[in-house]
Amino acid sequence: MKNVALVTGASNGIGLELAKIHAEQGKDLVIVARSEDKLVALKKELEAKHSVSIEVIAADLAKPNAAKAIFEQTEAMGIKVHTLINNAGFGGHGEFAKRELHDEQAMIQVNITALTDLAHLYVKGMIERREGQILNVSSTASFMPGPLQAVYYATKAYVTSFSQALAEEVQRHNVTVTALCPGAVDTGFVAAGNLEGVDVWKNAKSARSVAECGYQAMQNGQLVAFNEAPLKFLLNWIIPLLPRKTVLKISRRFMEK
Repeated sequence: MKNVALVTGASNGIGLELAKIHAEQGKDLVIVARSEDKLVALKKELEAKHSVSIEVIAADLAKPNAAKAIFEQTEAMGIKVHTLINNAGFGGHGEFAKRELHDEQAMIQVNITALTDLAHLYVKGMIERREGQILNVSSTASFMPGPLQAVYYATKAYVTSFSQALAEEVQRHNVTVTALCPGAVDTGFVAAGNLEGVDVWKNAKSARSVAECGYQAMQNGQLVAFNEAPLKFLLNWIIPLLPRKTVLKISRRFMEK
């Protein structure tokens, strides 16, 4: 296999589109998600269309040892991962005190711990080979606290911060790290996170357009990529200047049903 990208959450949404884009370039893939049936169907589709090689790994990243198991499988197959795309993640709506703690812990496990584990496991090989790239799918939510999605916003703040710090550490080894920070995206995220009725998703962008933005940013070695210029301006130049309590009120209003 050549120019291999490992994509988590590849069975739908942004991850699915990122896998398709990579295959369209004639490059090979390892696709990871919980649904083996969906992954096998995607493998058959992309191999037939683009003459690429694809390996399927069914894994639940909410389980503590999932990242290690994925790494061990790729090592056993002799696969050298050139591109790591940490896309898997999920959210959840409601006041923190009223949500189930195990749901929040699972969110932290997938959005933070598994992402960190995979980056740690695969970046070492990239450094040794002096080539590689990592794309971590974060969110515009990472730039402010998020009442009614407190843990989700906090996990994405970690992803954006971690990605930039890691990028600085590995740049001398010819390895890049990019954080993709989209706004609302039209995926299964809304239903999975109980976000139906939240106004911000009424103008959600397509998963394909977001994936194209992120993939190109990764290829260019950008630190942080936004798919919407107005959001980039708002988050970089307006939000930082506002009082914290004002930011919290604005953020909550975005999430109210």
